[in-house]
Amino acid sequence: MAAKGILPQLGGTAAVWTTCLMYYQGVLLAGYLFAYLGASRLRVKSQIALTSALIILSWTQLPLNLKRDFATATTPLLPLSTPIPRLVWHLLRTTGLPLFVVASIAPLLQSWFSRTRHRGAADPYYLYGASNAGSLAALLLYPSLVEPQFSLSQQSQLWSWGYLALGSLVFLCAWLARNAVPVSANEQEVQGTAPSPYTTSPLAKSRWWRWVGLAFLPSSLLLGVTTYITSELAPVPLLWIIPLALYLITWIAAFSFSRWLPLDRLIKLLPLELVVVAFVMGFGFLGIELLVPHLLTFFTAGVVCHGLLARDRPAPDHLTGFYLAIALGGALGGLFNGLVAPSLFNRLAEYPISLILTCLVPPAAALELQPTNLKTLKRVLGFPLLVFALTALAIKRGDGAIGGVATMLGSGLVFLACWNRQAQPVRFGLTLGAAWLASGLSAGLNGRVISRERNFFGVLQVTEDLASRSHRLFHGQTLHGQQSLIPSQRREPSSYFHRAGPIGQVFEAIQAREASEGAEIAIAGLGIGTLATYAKPGERWTFYEIDPAVVRIASNPSFFTYLADCQAKDVNLVVGDARVELSKARDHRFRLIVLDAFNSDAVPVHLLTREALRLYRAKLTEQGILVFHISNRSIDLEPVVTALARDAGLVCRIRADRQLSPEQRRSGLQPTIWAVMSASEQNLGRIGTDPRWTIPTAKVGSVWSDQFSSLLPHLILLGRRPGHL
Repeated sequence: MAAKGILPQLGGTAAVWTTCLMYYQGVLLAGYLFAYLGASRLRVKSQIALTSALIILSWTQLPLNLKRDFATATTPLLPLSTPIPRLVWHLLRTTGLPLFVVASIAPLLQSWFSRTRHRGAADPYYLYGASNAGSLAALLLYPSLVEPQFSLSQQSQLWSWGYLALGSLVFLCAWLARNAVPVSANEQEVQGTAPSPYTTSPLAKSRWWRWVGLAFLPSSLLLGVTTYITSELAPVPLLWIIPLALYLITWIAAFSFSRWLPLDRLIKLLPLELVVVAFVMGFGFLGIELLVPHLLTFFTAGVVCHGLLARDRPAPDHLTGFYLAIALGGALGGLFNGLVAPSLFNRLAEYPISLILTCLVPPAAALELQPTNLKTLKRVLGFPLLVFALTALAIKRGDGAIGGVATMLGSGLVFLACWNRQAQPVRFGLTLGAAWLASGLSAGLNGRVISRERNFFGVLQVTEDLASRSHRLFHGQTLHGQQSLIPSQRREPSSYFHRAGPIGQVFEAIQAREASEGAEIAIAGLGIGTLATYAKPGERWTFYEIDPAVVRIASNPSFFTYLADCQAKDVNLVVGDARVELSKARDHRFRLIVLDAFNSDAVPVHLLTREALRLYRAKLTEQGILVFHISNRSIDLEPVVTALARDAGLVCRIRADRQLSPEQRRSGLQPTIWAVMSASEQNLGRIGTDPRWTIPTAKVGSVWSDQFSSLLPHLILLGRRPGHL
């Protein structure tokens, strides 16, 4: 709910989900630290009194205020220069205390339970599996039941009532535990209760830090695989939920079914899965079917790490310290992926790094690191260095994608050769890392990288495609525009914005109907500035772009010159959320508003709501036209746009250019879908009578609003829908 409420203010970027997870892990650590200090320094009755006071105090923060009112907002809540600190602060103010209480309750309840005379009190860790099972159920029910049925304010009210019920149940548990006396060994024998299998000896520091490490790896892998998948496919709630659901399942399996886990076999299987992931990443692209090896490897690694944690769990006397180590490892994983890696790397390097560290999970790793003689050093480092050299040489002799694929396949055979039944995890991990490092020298499928930049909104790459002699801008695997390097074609729009495509016809119709002098046009989504080629002398153009890096790249003539060549009288680049910034413009200012923010897989839902459409209409002239670029690989947006138009009583036409001839493709035209809206059919001019622009016939569902939206019914995962390209 918190991520859903904040997403609109940051353009729907997947980093919001990563930051929310990092924030949750931090609050979880604080809650577990509170439980540890309380259990180790206070009597049970004092713990109960303090916890009860916190619960009552947290009730004052209900109901949670998760979403700002966009109708009255004129300034962004979160500055784009440093969004993470402000985002975390916003989350703390809105959800901090209730979430802290929820986090501290789980270890405290288990600690209290271990002091009772219940037959399961000697080994209460199965309750951790139950806790994660509850989390899993809530996670799966949210997109399938809660989100489609309830608005965000209703969700907040329901959660608040549930939280009040939880507090009441905790009070009941506290009342039962206040005078609890642990069952003695003699009583266990008489009652037939299984005695505790643990000792109460002091814990070694090395053991405690091993717990931290085993919790760190799955946490880092969770965020890494989530970021990788959502950057390559679609950062929508369903795909965010799949890795987190698998993560919770590994905890459930480890602590509820640990006796049946074949950990030894999984440890031997893990290197083979890592090889498969290396193959997949070597291809340089990601399809829905290729999610399987990533998710399977992540799941296996999680089961192994959490299974080893469950196998090494201490006596209940050290229960809160054990959970504190788990929380610390999880928080460190979140910090590494959410803050450290984006600051150190200009690509998604944290995911391969976490996979490489996973090779060190087997117990044999510790043994292999002990010898320090020269012979051992050569055995451990020699093979990885050889693989790096051979891979780099193969890339230099290879050509683009073919060379990259051949390199990774060849490296995979080397990985298999260096892995054996005895397992040498350090050498295997270094070999894997060497091949991945060398594969970074490849030009890749998108061409030779001439610039790469990473920020909160993702990784941007400017590439040079030798075949088409053009520069391209990619966000993950999504193309945001390309420009020819041939001087005679430099000012010609291509890809989705070709003059022979739908948007070319829109500008032709408008400019043929009205004089350009003094006309104002607004574009939401800059890309590389391709639409600026349609500007006429005397016009005033305003581009709204939420990512400052996109503005820098599009304005750099070394990469793209569309903005520099623009013929408009005035070109204004506004950095910020399009909806927030548009609200500052005077009413009835623009004759055309183009929303080109949906072809990326991070769909900004708040730009497709009833309230957003009301804002656009207020900023348009009486004859103004609203244009939506709804081409998308993963989400069918045609029903959404159709529902908005019918709800507002607007005329709507959609043109979908899916089937293109070879000649059209060679000219730079790409499959694309555009929708236009206006108050009357006369405003559309030639578009209204062109048979290529059809009246939408898509099945209309619920109209999206600032309080209600659901992407689940519009996902395209298993097949093509009418709005899919």
